[in-house]
Amino acid sequence: MPVATRDALHAFVDAHAARGVLGVYKTELDLPVYRRTVADLIGAGDGEIAFLRNTGDGATILAQGLDLQPGDEVITGRNEFGSNAYPWLALQKRGVVIRFVDAPRERMTPAALARAMTAKTRAVAVSWVTFDDGYRHDLAGLAEIAHRGKALFFVDAIQGLGAFPIDVRACGIDALYAGGAKWLMALQGIAFLYVAQNVLDRIALSLPSWRSVEDIWNFLDYDQPWAADATRYEAGTTNLIGALSLATSAGILQAAGIAAIGQHVLALTDHLADGLQQKGYVLRSVRTDRERSGIVTFNKPNTDIMALGKRLASAGFVTTNRSTGIRVSPHGHNTHEHIDAFLAALEGPYA
Repeated sequence: MPVATRDALHAFVDAHAARGVLGVYKTELDLPVYRRTVADLIGAGDGEIAFLRNTGDGATILAQGLDLQPGDEVITGRNEFGSNAYPWLALQKRGVVIRFVDAPRERMTPAALARAMTAKTRAVAVSWVTFDDGYRHDLAGLAEIAHRGKALFFVDAIQGLGAFPIDVRACGIDALYAGGAKWLMALQGIAFLYVAQNVLDRIALSLPSWRSVEDIWNFLDYDQPWAADATRYEAGTTNLIGALSLATSAGILQAAGIAAIGQHVLALTDHLADGLQQKGYVLRSVRTDRERSGIVTFNKPNTDIMALGKRLASAGFVTTNRSTGIRVSPHGHNTHEHIDAFLAALEGPYA
C-alpha cells in the first residue's frame, strides 16, 4: 500500500475515533469524486461505477441481474478463479447452460470463442489476466466476437488492473469488476463494478437496499425509482474507508502513469523469465508479446515447490506457492535488483 494511502486511512480512523460518523462525513460527500477517479482509470463515464465488497460481488450482480432463461448459455474459461466462476455456475439451477473453453489447454482466443459461440449464447465472462499463469486475453478481439453473436462481454480485471492500462470503451467491454487489494494496492474488502450506460437497464437490481434509490435520504418513499446510474448496485452503506483507499491508490497509479508501469512490469518479468530458464526452471506462463503479463509462474522437475516457496519467504520474497508452481508478480515499485536478488535466492538445496 502506498504511503499516501496509509496516511489517508490513518486520518480517517483518527477522525472517526474523535467524532464518529460526523468525523468522516466529508468522505461520504467525496464518494462521487472517488467514483470519478476509478472511472478515469478505465476510461469510463460518469454514473458507470459502483463500489462493492469484492470481485465476486460484481460477477454476482451481473449473473443474477441478467434476464437469462433455461437453455440460455454463458461462456467462460475452465481456469477462472472462483470469483468469476461460482456466480455463473449458480445459474445452472435456473437451467442456464455454462459452456467452458477448456483453458489453459485451449486459450480463449477470439477464434476459440467464435467456435464456442452459439445462437443461445447470451454472455461471455473472462478474466483479463488469468490468476494461475498470467495469460493476458485479447479483450477487444473477444468483445468483437461476443457482440457479433449479440452476447454481452464481461471482464474480471483484478489480475491486471493497476499494472496495465485499459479503456473499457475502446475494448468494447459491457461490464468490468475488480477488487482493490492486488495491483490497485488498496484495502481488502473493497471493489468496484463498471456497467456501461447502454447496458445498465439490462442488469436488473437483484440485491436492493436503501442506497439503491433515486433519493437515498427520502427514507419512507418506497415508490421512488432506482438510482439512474450504477450506484443502484451499491445497495447498502458504502465501505467508506475502502473507497478512500481505492481512490487514493488509483490516483497515485494514474499520476505515475499506468502505461509506464506496464512497460516496467513487463521488463521485470522478462528479466525474471530469462533468469529462471537459465537456471533450468520451467515457465508455466505464456511469455509471447501480447499475452504476457505481470504474473510469472514456474516450477522445476524433481523440486519440492512448497519447500522452495517457504525458503523464498524466509529470504523476504512474497510469492504464491502451489503444487503446480510458484507465482511471482512484481509491480511498478520493484526493481531489476529485486529480480536479481530473487534469482540468487533460488540457489540452494531446493534449486
